[in-house]
Amino acid sequence: MYYPFSWIKSVARLVLFLIFFAIIGWYVEDMLLAVAMGATGLLLVNYWQLFKLNRWLWHSRKMSPPSVSGLWEHIYEGIYYLQRRNRNKRKELGALVKRFREGSEALPDAAVVVDSKACIIWCNRLARLELGLRWPSDAGRRLDNLIRHPEFIEYFHAGKYHFPIEVPSPLNPLKSFEYRIMPYGEEHLLLIARDVTRLSQLEEMRKDFVANVSHELRTPLTVINGYLEILPDADEQLNPFVKKAYLEMSTQTQRMQSLIEDLLVLSRIEASSERVYENTVDMAAMLNQVKIEADALNKDKHHNIEFHLTPGVRIYGIETELRSACSNLIFNAINYTPEGGNIDVYWSVTKAGVRFAVKDNGDGIEQRHLSRLTERFYRVDKARSRKTGGSGLGLSIVKHVLNHHNSKLQITSRVGEGSEFFFEFDAEMIASQE
Repeated sequence: MYYPFSWIKSVARLVLFLIFFAIIGWYVEDMLLAVAMGATGLLLVNYWQLFKLNRWLWHSRKMSPPSVSGLWEHIYEGIYYLQRRNRNKRKELGALVKRFREGSEALPDAAVVVDSKACIIWCNRLARLELGLRWPSDAGRRLDNLIRHPEFIEYFHAGKYHFPIEVPSPLNPLKSFEYRIMPYGEEHLLLIARDVTRLSQLEEMRKDFVANVSHELRTPLTVINGYLEILPDADEQLNPFVKKAYLEMSTQTQRMQSLIEDLLVLSRIEASSERVYENTVDMAAMLNQVKIEADALNKDKHHNIEFHLTPGVRIYGIETELRSACSNLIFNAINYTPEGGNIDVYWSVTKAGVRFAVKDNGDGIEQRHLSRLTERFYRVDKARSRKTGGSGLGLSIVKHVLNHHNSKLQITSRVGEGSEFFFEFDAEMIASQE
């Protein structure tokens, strides 16, 4: 037990000890010699206590200190108190580490911790089972020497961990893993590997189903539309009911054909393996062709459409996909802007790269709808979309095209003031510029 004023007692003992030897020296008439002998004895006693302390700290197996008195008793008690406190802290830390390991072993994903040199520090049980890591024999080995898929190595060394990457399992090529890397602490990385085989299979099944169904529906719709075309025109002599049925069937058949065409386009984009950097596109020339189609569509809308195009800029990309994305944005503006509105189409060079934008002064879109506009079949106004003949897939096609070209659709809109749909490519996408 520590006493705050124990030093006073120790000093008093020292003074009494020296006074005792001073009295002896006075009695034998040599006070200096007696005090020196007392101090020497006191020094020898303290050195002996230091020797015992050193032996207890380094060689003794006993936790409890030896029995001593005086100032040394307090020193031993203080050291013993610190030892017990550190021992309790080590127990708490050990329990915390044990709980962390138990929790990490219960994770449904493989987890690996690596340092700044990509050397493995720790991994959980699923990492050993699914990634083929061995613990602790693989401790200190480089992770990129154990997971050697080229796409993973490129992703790991690029240092851009904002999005995960999906590659086959190192043990089973039939399995797909989603790798996600998160930096933390002092230059440490946490790798999470999740088995997404089932999700990948379901996504492939969905794509195949949509593509196959869309393709199969084309034949019966073509037959129906062919028979409708050879029927008499809906003139005044027809029964009003028959006339209405004929017009409705024609309208719905055309709408279904448009929907199927959009589904097939979307399926082709999703399944496309064409590399973006193998082709170049003259965007200004391509947009001039789209302008002819836009003018034809605008004939009955009476909009004021202006194209502001910077010529001579070629970018890397797939022309059919970029044409589909740009035309969808332009045609949407024509269809959804009130009659007589203003529509501006921009293709320009910026400091960061190039930019395409379609701006109108229509009704605008509420903020709550903006994040969902690129979802399939999502409509802000369903009644109005049916009236304009929209399939609900246009912006979804734009989204997938831009994903394929490493960009994304951005939307700004204010109700009653209009909307702007735009996307940008960085300077690396520019192939040449006159």
